[in-house]
Amino acid sequence: MLPWFQDGKFPLYLAPMAGVTDLVFRGICKELGADVMVTEFVSAEGIIQADDRTRKYTEFDDGQRPVGVQLFGADGSRMAEAARKIVNWKAPEFIDINFGCPVKKVVSKNGGSALLRDCPLLTDVAKKIVEGVSVPVTAKIRIGWDTDSINAPAVCRMLEDVGIQAIAIHGRTRAQGYSGEADWDVIDQCAQTVSVPVIGNGDINSGEDVERRQRETSVNGVMIGRAAMQYPWVFREAKHFLKTGEHLPKATIEDRWALIIRHTQLALDWGKFPNEKLTLMGLRSRYMAYTKGMPGGKVLRTELSTVGSLAELQDIAGKHMDWLAEQQAASQKGASAVEVV
Repeated sequence: MLPWFQDGKFPLYLAPMAGVTDLVFRGICKELGADVMVTEFVSAEGIIQADDRTRKYTEFDDGQRPVGVQLFGADGSRMAEAARKIVNWKAPEFIDINFGCPVKKVVSKNGGSALLRDCPLLTDVAKKIVEGVSVPVTAKIRIGWDTDSINAPAVCRMLEDVGIQAIAIHGRTRAQGYSGEADWDVIDQCAQTVSVPVIGNGDINSGEDVERRQRETSVNGVMIGRAAMQYPWVFREAKHFLKTGEHLPKATIEDRWALIIRHTQLALDWGKFPNEKLTLMGLRSRYMAYTKGMPGGKVLRTELSTVGSLAELQDIAGKHMDWLAEQQAASQKGASAVEVV
């Protein structure tokens, strides 16, 4: 069994999310309590061609371990070759295979969740990667292609039979995308079907959600995605709740702005983009997520949609904090509450 599951451990995974879970964001989530990291998915062909942009997606530092690099593709031999290159370059703890991505441009190339409709090919891909590398191989799947073809328990058995050592399951079909509710009954059925660890994913937003899934299902860990994207403190709060049954105070607006500024500075230091303006442009979607639910959010997000420098971002933060102080003072005098959107 993988070491992070041993001795009854119940790890919290950071879900791989394209355009989100890069080196900087993974580091932040690790500091805030995430146990296991998985990179953004990377193209096997991009790795084989030694594409510098693709390689950037695989970067991590030792403080983020254990880390898995996630690959997508549909040619088992080529993916095994790519996996070997990654192991030689980066020495991750494991290779993860993406059998769950619902995005059309991935599915149209027979990658991601498309392979849930072709189990012989899915099995062949997994088998060749397992046989081709010296590190453990894990996989992420969805519960099926659509409601008429929910086949996750059978897929899990196939993956276990070819040597996959852990399986993360998003409790939605490919047809659902990210809409509707995750089906944890199917996830639980999968966990009871195989002997390898199963990590449940979908609608985990708090420590109470983690505790409920640990108590009510047979999963060996959970994976948190969209909740962490907006509020990475979810890992710290979940661990505290699991240990004590009590809720930590929520991160303050000051905490959230400090994180936004720090994330930006770390991104600039990393140099994923060639200059400051492009870095800030690349982070705009992150700012939208981080500020969701903040008072005055509509106006704030309009300003952030055009931000182009760290100084400008700091100015927006300062003005927002000043505005909040004014609103608080006004509310203490009986004025209406601030808008939260």
